[in-house]
Amino acid sequence: MSPSHAAPRTGAIISVLAAGGITVSLMQTLIVPLISSLPTLLHTNAANASWAITATLLAGAIAMPVAGRLGDLYGKRRVIVASAILLAIGSLVCAPANSLTPMVIGRALQGLGMAVIPLGIAIMRDILPPQRLGSAIALMSSSLGVGGALGLPAALVAQNLNWHALFWGSAGLGLLLCVLVLLIVPESRVTSPGRFDFGGAVGLSAGLVLLLLPISKGSDWGWTSGTTLGMFAASAAILLLWGWWELRTPAPLMDLRTSVRPQVLMTNLASVVIGFAMYAMSLITPQLLQLPAATGYGLGQSMVEAGLWMAPAGLVMMAISPLAARLSAVRGPKTSLLLGTLVIASGYALALALMDSAWGVLIFSAVISAGIGFAYAAMPTLIMSAVPLTETAAANGLNSLMRAIGTSSASAVLGAVLGTMTVKLGPVTLPSEDGFRVGLFIGGGAALLAALVVLAIPGRRAGAHRLVETPASLDLVRA
Repeated sequence: MSPSHAAPRTGAIISVLAAGGITVSLMQTLIVPLISSLPTLLHTNAANASWAITATLLAGAIAMPVAGRLGDLYGKRRVIVASAILLAIGSLVCAPANSLTPMVIGRALQGLGMAVIPLGIAIMRDILPPQRLGSAIALMSSSLGVGGALGLPAALVAQNLNWHALFWGSAGLGLLLCVLVLLIVPESRVTSPGRFDFGGAVGLSAGLVLLLLPISKGSDWGWTSGTTLGMFAASAAILLLWGWWELRTPAPLMDLRTSVRPQVLMTNLASVVIGFAMYAMSLITPQLLQLPAATGYGLGQSMVEAGLWMAPAGLVMMAISPLAARLSAVRGPKTSLLLGTLVIASGYALALALMDSAWGVLIFSAVISAGIGFAYAAMPTLIMSAVPLTETAAANGLNSLMRAIGTSSASAVLGAVLGTMTVKLGPVTLPSEDGFRVGLFIGGGAALLAALVVLAIPGRRAGAHRLVETPASLDLVRA
């Protein structure tokens, strides 16, 4: 591209990829306004209706590392477009659905679109000029929070239009994303040699399903039930066998030797705990806002009002991304990640004092989101500065998977806490104020644990600059 057109072209690429990240993350919370109504809408019971959420989680967890490897092998833009098409197809399946089966199938297809975020970060490394790379990665990472926050005011659509409109609209967004990526985002010339490891993909998928399914459904099945314990045991056995296979196959789905490098390993472990801390807020604040004021601690907001009170938190993540990128460039991404964990912990401390008003919820959720913005901006940089150029998509997919494991664990732990610590309001059983406080303590403790993990990451002040490859090295990779 010519110098005169480089800046606007680069800006358009970043905008399209960030919009893609917002679109796919929106799918995660799109159904939140409908949760309480799903059993009626789908003519089923509450336990079965929860599969509409679980299916997206499982599909997204599987898609991110698998699609990442496909992107490294066959072209990242190509796999981004395929992911967006699957998202659109899933939305079209959900849109006319009035029963459980098509809704679960459609939501699983929507979950496959989550691969857009790690693939978008990886293609940015390949095609953007060095001076724009740090801020672009930070913006792309923040799209996860922005999309999630925008999904909550979708209650306005569900309340004022037929709920099917949510999915018709998401189908349109998926198709629009396909068109924009094809028109504006060039394909990376950086590819990895080798063949796709089908055996590794099947093994990882089976292991993840058997791990995440009991985490998600353990409270319904019973944590000590034969089904739950059996799935955990089978997951451990399959993942051990998968690791043995990956270490011996000449073209593995995931280079485990690279993944155990201290910088990659500790960043991924931090991602699990940060994902936990992030999702704890997402579970607690909507309930706190919507519980009846008659409880003495609930804030009595409607579904729409609660969504609007929470939406600014996601926008804070986007606003903080340029500052996070600058801090990573000057002080190193480890510093940005450590600061993020400490800000998250301080946000949870504030929550204990501010949880008695809607304005207080807005303030502490914004502080926590600012910390998440710093953390999410730093993690891809730490990962990509420690892996070969030809493995960036797969490495980012694994990092995204680690965050998904953290969010799933938060759902299980906080669900158990809030389901156990309850009070009665007439005939209805509700989470107690002490339950919310314990949940906030757990979220803050997770952030502090993440800070300790971050301290174990090898320090490298100029870590961000290792993302920039010389033209000669790029030519060798592309040849």
